[in-house]
Amino acid sequence: MTATNKKKVLVANDDGVFSPGIKALGQAMAQIADVVVVAPDVEQSAVGHGITIRRPLRFKHTASAGFGDIPAYRVDGTPTDCVVMGVHLLGTPDLIVSGINIGPNLGDDLTHSGTVAAAIEGLALGLPSIAFSQQAAPSGEYDFEASAAYAVRLAQQVLARGLPPRVLLNVNFPHGVPKGVRVTRVGEHRWEDTIVTREDPEGREYHWVAGTSRARDAHDEQTDYGAVQAGYISVTPVRLDLTARDLLDEVSGYVPALEMQTD
Repeated sequence: MTATNKKKVLVANDDGVFSPGIKALGQAMAQIADVVVVAPDVEQSAVGHGITIRRPLRFKHTASAGFGDIPAYRVDGTPTDCVVMGVHLLGTPDLIVSGINIGPNLGDDLTHSGTVAAAIEGLALGLPSIAFSQQAAPSGEYDFEASAAYAVRLAQQVLARGLPPRVLLNVNFPHGVPKGVRVTRVGEHRWEDTIVTREDPEGREYHWVAGTSRARDAHDEQTDYGAVQAGYISVTPVRLDLTARDLLDEVSGYVPALEMQTD
């Protein structure tokens, strides 16, 4: 038997195993690596980095998702569950890619994005990881061909060069033909939440969480949001380190000492 040096890539997402975005990404990655797809069985958008610990999970091979010869599995859990189960049940890959998400993940969206969470879990497992998302066209339609082709080129670079410890790449594609690529910082984009209250046919109240998109730096092409709005691919290195290091000394100056009571 001839040994192979072909890399292994695990593909996950939060839109579910039947999403056209993950199909495009999985098939594109198969050009350069041995690919396995592990994705939620239903959409899990905006679940963040949640992991299922209070019920068992189902891990099923699926032949109906349109991946051809690529092995594909569905999990009745979160994107994080998918990465954990994929790595532990199918073997450690050389790279984890998540997406291509239907809709961008920019600014503060990173904190609740299931797409980015899958990459964060890969990072937590010590694996290079990339999250991919795409902006919708004004018509609401998506064409993932160009985005998937660029994703392969970027994945080749990461497979060859690696990423710094505890750093992932968050990549967002504009709709249409990109003008170019911008390496960006996380912008100040957020959702201004509102609650929509209605009544069911029996007169009981129910509530929808809704929101309006807001971005303080919408025209700054050095931010992820601004770059995508201007028609560029945004590539943002994201470090998984939440410590405000520049404030350690300041906070130390006013944190009260622990006063031990003695008898």
